[in-house]
Order: sequence, then structure tokens, then C-alpha cells
Amino acid sequence: MKTINKLVSAALFLSAIILVKADDIPPPPGGGTGGVGPGSAASPIDMYVYVLSAVAIAFIVFFTKKYKSQKI
Repeated sequence: MKTINKLVSAALFLSAIILVKADDIPPPPGGGTGGVGPGSAASPIDMYVYVLSAVAIAFIVFFTKKYKSQKI
């Protein structure tokens, strides 16, 4: 059972990394800058993606340990 939990958590962690890196696709050749910059839309949350990911992982670990100690 512990091995399955480790595999599932590793798969979720790797998929989270892929989702965080999803915006790093290079712009198409031939320009297409649009109104913002080099082809990608800018939003204020882009600056905090890594911080938000770390906070989410911290919350997951915290609540997992909290509920595991209660043995629900």
C-alpha cells in the first residue's frame, strides 16, 4: 500500500510540474506579438505560480499529517 501511495504522489507531483511549465511554449515563428508581448498573454498570477505551487504542496502535506494522526 505504501508503494502505491508513493507512486501516486510522484505521478501527481510530475503532472503538477508539467502544468506549471505549460506556458513555456515558444511563440510561433513570424511574429504574432499581439498587444501584450512576445506571443503569450500576461496575467498577474504568472509571477506567483511557483509560490502558489509550493503553498499548495505545503497545505497538502499539513492536512495529510493532521488527518493521519486522527486516524479517521
